[in-house]
Amino acid sequence: MRRLPFIALALLPVQAFAQTANTAPDDSAPTDIVVTGKRLDAARDSILPSLGASEFVFSRTTLDNQPQGADRNLTQVLLQAPGVTQDSYGAVHVRNEHGNLQYRLNGVIVPESIAGFGQTFDPRVADSITLITGTLPAQYGYRTSGIVSLSTHSGSFENGGEVGIYGGSHNTIEPSAVLRGSTGRLNYFFSGSYLQNDLGVENTTSASSANHDRTRQYRAFGYLSDVLSDTSRLTIFGGTAIGFFQIPNNPGQLAQYQLNGRTTFDSATLDLNQREITHYGVIAYQYAGDALNFQLAPFVRYSQTRYTPDPQGGDIIFRGFNDSSRLSSLAIGVQADGSYKLSDAHTLRFGVFFQNERTRSSVTSLFFPVNTAGAQTTDVPSSFTDNGNKTGQLYGVYLQDEWTLSPHLTLNYGARFDTVRAFTSEQQFSPRVNLVYKPAEGTTVHIGYARNFTPPPQELVGTTTVAQFIGTTKQSEVPFGDPVRAERESYFDAGVQQTLARGFTLAIDGYYKNKTNLLDEGQFGSSLVLAPFNYATGYAWGVEVRADYTHGPLSLYANVARGQEKGKNIVSSQFFFSQKNLDYIRDNYIFTDHSQRWTLSGGGSVSMKDGLGTLVPSADVLYGDGLRAGDPNGVVPNGGKLPSYITANLGIAQNFDGLGPLKGLSIRFDIVNVFDKAYALRDGSGVGVGAPQFGARRGFFAGIAKKF
Repeated sequence: MRRLPFIALALLPVQAFAQTANTAPDDSAPTDIVVTGKRLDAARDSILPSLGASEFVFSRTTLDNQPQGADRNLTQVLLQAPGVTQDSYGAVHVRNEHGNLQYRLNGVIVPESIAGFGQTFDPRVADSITLITGTLPAQYGYRTSGIVSLSTHSGSFENGGEVGIYGGSHNTIEPSAVLRGSTGRLNYFFSGSYLQNDLGVENTTSASSANHDRTRQYRAFGYLSDVLSDTSRLTIFGGTAIGFFQIPNNPGQLAQYQLNGRTTFDSATLDLNQREITHYGVIAYQYAGDALNFQLAPFVRYSQTRYTPDPQGGDIIFRGFNDSSRLSSLAIGVQADGSYKLSDAHTLRFGVFFQNERTRSSVTSLFFPVNTAGAQTTDVPSSFTDNGNKTGQLYGVYLQDEWTLSPHLTLNYGARFDTVRAFTSEQQFSPRVNLVYKPAEGTTVHIGYARNFTPPPQELVGTTTVAQFIGTTKQSEVPFGDPVRAERESYFDAGVQQTLARGFTLAIDGYYKNKTNLLDEGQFGSSLVLAPFNYATGYAWGVEVRADYTHGPLSLYANVARGQEKGKNIVSSQFFFSQKNLDYIRDNYIFTDHSQRWTLSGGGSVSMKDGLGTLVPSADVLYGDGLRAGDPNGVVPNGGKLPSYITANLGIAQNFDGLGPLKGLSIRFDIVNVFDKAYALRDGSGVGVGAPQFGARRGFFAGIAKKF
């Protein structure tokens, strides 16, 4: 697996590329179009360099040469990057932070959807996927634990495409198709896929198959790019993701309440469901001149989640209440980024961001009245509908200077100013600085500081009052909750990367974060949509060691990460917690529920020529030390830890070359969780943990694809 250096000490000036294409492209000059397209791509990338941050890159070849190939989802891809921890509901944690990931397509922020467990982005749309971590330059704001940057195919697209089908265990069927091409100055790329299986959400038990866990998911993506001149381009892209999920049942639960004369119910027959929808679109205009380079990108995103409880009310018998919810969010905004080369030593970068988001919620709850002793007074449920809506704005502006102090030393310094006006009204000035030193060929040292400002996700913030449920089975032990606030963070990072021999690179990186109003999220209701809350203070630290070796057909990599995150004193949404937990956490630091001490990943592939074409065996492994759990002694919240686990995946693909009908054909076979390890991601205990979830057991999969 190839990893880019931590920074590029000096970006090539835009005018260096301009010399390769002096005339506007036309339909009779495809070579000029290719050159212009590549020059515009390089100019776009130079607007937003990750100076001083760490980058881990999955190239298209890497994505294809891994177990499950292009059919592996984005979560499984990211787990092979350093410091990425696996969690339930398809979530990952980068450097022990909950969420706080930003997704970008071709440098443009795609506003986050309502968090659930669907996968909005399909890795097959990307020519490369980059995870950026560390002390980020000033162009990166709001979600800063990691930037997941997807770059689409570029240049002049060769006419063609690919169709395929993949499937196997858990009744998995996944057909997909890709179409790409160009006509004159216009490039186009379209992809679509459908997935169905019987393991849409993590199993609540360690069994090989889950009960009531079917999913159907649809994804589509389209990209159009028109080269207007040798200095400008207009790009339109967008996509959709629609998912239907059954919520897996946890057999053997004991009834706690009586419903319409019924006192028993088989928890294995509950019928809970969730639907998730996300649509997004971007129009980007790019200009690349001799000194000035900018991109202007208006965007829109609509997201909706709908949760439906058991139609017979069976879940009320176990919980005392159920919720039927519909959440939606419409975000419209614009992002503008630019650079201006003042001199050989200074390059200014600047930008603005604005987003207006309208969120709506409707939650209908069924519950029972109770007496002063907390006993149910009737078996006929009452109903209450809570409708809410909020319009909020995000504003941001940044300015920074890349200063080449010497051929070996680069200073990138700047600041951004951000304002949020939604459930909270706050702002922050955030300085950023990174110093990069390259004393010799193959050696890069960096040290940096970043002040970060992370507003709470507006689409997840629910009601701030629970007074309407006092005297019912849905009442909270703590009858109040303060508003959720923005997190403020001071981030320190330092590291070194060394090329030890041809094709072999070793890197070590350490970080420390000090936080005010540490943001976390938990599952507190029936729906699998998480809700945010704050610790008054918190901190996190970690060390990552990374190595990779690439030589000829062989590619190997290994990552080891040690870290933790702790928080103290819950200061918002207190009604989600027991008074006992609030009292302890008020005076003591505790591990956040998603903190994991050790995380290891590794793998590799080899491309071997044979009589048919290229044979590519691949393998990867993942070790997790275990997320936090409830204290076995019942004293310290998140005082326990789940058992460690290790899983391994194997794959082999035969790619056919040569002439004839087999040309472009690829056949693959994969084994996921080779040793059939049964392991718990969650056991249902811990702060903000709603139910047990187990990793997928062993699965056998096969696929066939044909390029045309």
